[in-house]
Amino acid sequence: MLHTKIIDIKKGKIITSKAEEFIKSSTYGASIIFTGTVRDNNKNKEVTGMTYDSHDEIVLKSFEEIYKEAGDKLKIINKAVFIEHIKGYVELGKTSIIIAVACKHRDQAYVLSRYIIEEIKKRSPIWKKEHYKNDESEWLKGNPINAN
Repeated sequence: MLHTKIIDIKKGKIITSKAEEFIKSSTYGASIIFTGTVRDNNKNKEVTGMTYDSHDEIVLKSFEEIYKEAGDKLKIINKAVFIEHIKGYVELGKTSIIIAVACKHRDQAYVLSRYIIEEIKKRSPIWKKEHYKNDESEWLKGNPINAN
């Protein structure tokens, strides 16, 4: 196993055990599982949940590009990468994104994981609608669609 990946957008619940199983290997000495969860407060508003929407085809393309660029820019050849983002409504405290990586060394795993999440936040057209305690909701500023 030199470099492998699973990249997906999923409607419904996402679970870390699938990511953990994918990156488990005696080939690699370091693995990291990053999860993003819906938090209870944003900009002094009490959040009760979040709805995620995306242009799936372009998001998957951006995930693929980020995966490839990470290898090229970071020079991490031997790696396993699992990226899964949810689509639809997510309850408070539930997982919205999983990024799991495995590399030969821990410094590579930390750098790779951080690179992937930061690039997804900057480039992937995933939009968030916050739901608040007062039954109001609001779409947050998201990324424009870039179909290049």
